[in-house]
Amino acid sequence: MPNGQWYPPEWPVRIRALAAGEITAMTPRRAATVMLLRDDPAGPAVHMLRRRASMAFAAGAYAYPGGGVDPRDDDRTVGWAGPGRDVWARRLGVDAASAQAIVCAAVRETYEEAGVLLAGETAGTVVGDTTGDDWEADRDALARHELSFAEFLNRRGLVLRSDLLGAWARWITPEFEPRRYDTWFFVAALPPGQRTRNASTEADRTVWIRPAEATEAYDRGELLMMPPTVATLRQLQSYGTAEEAVAGSDGRDLTPVLATARLEGEELVLSWPGHEEFTKRVEPRASEQQSQGPSTGPSPSPSSGPSPSSGPSPRQSQGPSPRPSGGPR
Repeated sequence: MPNGQWYPPEWPVRIRALAAGEITAMTPRRAATVMLLRDDPAGPAVHMLRRRASMAFAAGAYAYPGGGVDPRDDDRTVGWAGPGRDVWARRLGVDAASAQAIVCAAVRETYEEAGVLLAGETAGTVVGDTTGDDWEADRDALARHELSFAEFLNRRGLVLRSDLLGAWARWITPEFEPRRYDTWFFVAALPPGQRTRNASTEADRTVWIRPAEATEAYDRGELLMMPPTVATLRQLQSYGTAEEAVAGSDGRDLTPVLATARLEGEELVLSWPGHEEFTKRVEPRASEQQSQGPSTGPSPSPSSGPSPSSGPSPRQSQGPSPRPSGGPR
């Protein structure tokens, strides 16, 4: 039975062109995404958004809040609490300035796209409700790049709580994809008093769903997702609480996962090292015939109960109309 794995139908053409030297690989842009968790009666649930059908890349796919690093995310004036930049540099495998930028991007994008802010007035506090008009004005200014994250924190007398994040994984977009990102995946628990909302122009809905429910729907071909999303959801399933998942991130391997392609005769084989379930075999020149990716299938229902055709019914997050935001998930 086909699952909900998404990949661009033009990939086979680009893979052959790259191998023939007709195109060159783009340099990936640094990015961060956050698996935001909360404890529900049935177990931890993760906050996900569905990319709008109008998006050029991964339309209809479910993902986490996230996006690219802003050039100002390595601003040395940013308020900071928790493990220092040098500690994060060793954990992420980058220099100190890049580590700050990646961690800042994770916190900033979570606020821009989900309205959740991992920051507080002191190293031991975290802000509460962030849904007021003044908060929304600042969030909108951040999303429009009219305000840097350092300026936002300083204006409000806040420090970024890097200790509320756990580094989980690192995936790099394949060389044959023109939109490339070097993405660090983080995990965090929803702070008390805060709630998520759909604040992204790239998403048409947001949901809270247990990782096992999401992957079961993916396995049935009902939810569309990219390999990094499915892989991280499967990894979250062994944790009984959000706190356990954040604590469990400390020992996780951050070796980058980069998809590869090879020819076996005339058949093209796509594979993700260490993740055999995503191996995909493409028939000779299938893409020249405009092969299509899998159907998105029924959307998770925001209504109260599951239906026989749609599978699990994630709980939809309510909020204001989407505002400008962007980046990969």
